Amino acid sequence: MCGAVLAPRPLPAQVNVLTFHNDNARTGQNLNETTLTPINVNTNTFGLLFSDTVDGQIYAQPLYMAAVAITNNGTHNVVFVATENDSVYAFDADNNAGSNAAPLWQASFIKPSAGVTTVPSGDVDSPNISPVIGITSTPVIDPSTGTLYVEAKTKEVSGANTAYIHRLHALDLGSGAEKFGGPVVIQPEVPGTGLGNNGMGLVLFNGLRHLNRPALLLANGVVYVAYASHGDTPPYHGWVLGFNAQTLQPQGVFNTTPNGRLGGVWESGDGPATDDSSNIYVITGNGTFDGTTDGDYGDSYLKLTPSGTNLIVADYFTPYNQASLLSADTDVGSGGLVVLPDAVGSAAHPHLAVGTGKDGIIHLVDRDNLGRFNSTNNDQIVQSIALPVGCMSTPAYFNNTLYSVCNATLRAFSFSGGLLITTPSSVSSIKFPFPGGSPSISANGTSNGIVWMLQNSSSAVLHALTAANLAVELYNSQQAGARDALGAAVKYAVPSVANGKVYAGTASALSVFGLIGAAPLFSARLASNQLAITWPVSPLNLALEFTTNLAAPAVWNSAPQTPVVSGGQATVSIPIGPVNTFYRLRAP
Repeated sequence: MCGAVLAPRPLPAQVNVLTFHNDNARTGQNLNETTLTPINVNTNTFGLLFSDTVDGQIYAQPLYMAAVAITNNGTHNVVFVATENDSVYAFDADNNAGSNAAPLWQASFIKPSAGVTTVPSGDVDSPNISPVIGITSTPVIDPSTGTLYVEAKTKEVSGANTAYIHRLHALDLGSGAEKFGGPVVIQPEVPGTGLGNNGMGLVLFNGLRHLNRPALLLANGVVYVAYASHGDTPPYHGWVLGFNAQTLQPQGVFNTTPNGRLGGVWESGDGPATDDSSNIYVITGNGTFDGTTDGDYGDSYLKLTPSGTNLIVADYFTPYNQASLLSADTDVGSGGLVVLPDAVGSAAHPHLAVGTGKDGIIHLVDRDNLGRFNSTNNDQIVQSIALPVGCMSTPAYFNNTLYSVCNATLRAFSFSGGLLITTPSSVSSIKFPFPGGSPSISANGTSNGIVWMLQNSSSAVLHALTAANLAVELYNSQQAGARDALGAAVKYAVPSVANGKVYAGTASALSVFGLIGAAPLFSARLASNQLAITWPVSPLNLALEFTTNLAAPAVWNSAPQTPVVSGGQATVSIPIGPVNTFYRLRAP
């Protein structure tokens, strides 16, 4: 009988991260991760590979595109990073050695010598983003045209005149050059008598007071950009604006409170979401609500439909206690919305969406009938689950489970019969204090699920938890001391996982994590009702362990046989165990 052969490491599937939370439904899941698994994500075999320094805070989620042809510089897998210093960087996603030590390209939207700068936080009377404001939202990539769309805010001084300008840029992925005649200045207006109107029946966009916090959305050839405020300083409204992706011309305008005030769309950085029928979903924050009477939708779930040059409200849900939410600054839209797959629905409610807010309630709504407004209770929606107050994050969905951070705790809720089981299936022992965070999930289909979180208080910490049981932490970036240390954190930052690497933004750098050194590989073969498992002895002295239950918390037991070591390989032959026996290699 021939000996076991060491299997080569499989090539990772080429996965792109083109938008916030991986897809337009905002699920946060990457189901094609073949390299990172619960076995090799640990402090012995996983860690910080390298960091790329940038010129400002990274609030936007890093985006990833494989096999990009860079002008005069060959083909690279590229990670794109936007900063509050109004810069966009394209870095080689796999290493920063040699010629890759410098960015593949960098685009800057400021020119101080001409009076064009970022916006000092003092100008907007809010310290929420400090010291300067430039690019806050996550851009979006159109792979079909090789274009990255990004919204940037600048302060522009000319003589005695000062203006605060928002622009939509369309950048070539290979060079960073502007495309489609861009950039275009964003300056919408709508009919209305609301706060900040011009006295002639129009509500104008206030460049100083508005902030593009939500991620950009690309759907059906239109780029959507949404707005709220800096620290609730008026005058402001919520806006959702569409621009033709090929011409950058306006193609859809919606104001959440044209005859009222406030009602911003910020969602802790989540972007507008879409379903298969091209409907657009957002959640608004504190503001005037009178529904269809005057068209004001503060603290509401909105279903928007494109109609010519406008966006119209096709349906909405507003909590019964909206007035008290407004007076207490308890935005129902402090968290993002996720469009759920039809597989979790029921015959009565086949199309679902879910969101959270500062009121600490998970709202499960029917996308075919959001429920509108009931002054007595919220019984008209599918389900409400009350949690401790403080949800300021976008949930993630994976494998019939919703993952949500509320009041510093990450919880997993399973779906059954079109409803969420109210008792969490697992809860993290790790706390994610204010401002919480939004999880990303990597998996190979429904296997090897890992929940990735950035702890965004003070110094950033990257955590990896077992998706099947959040109480099991696989790794965190503090376990190896200074080796994997991250810099200062920024609020609501979300890591991106693609092709065996994790990309995390901080206040001054992009940090890239992955398998370190020669990660141990093992092979397994079946012979005479024995499972022969072989792994290299070097560079780490590993022990084989097994469990029959990953969802417990798991109790791992040592393999009963002592490995046979020969030629630098360790081999254990194990009688075939029961179905669903899991094995792992661990450094003792």
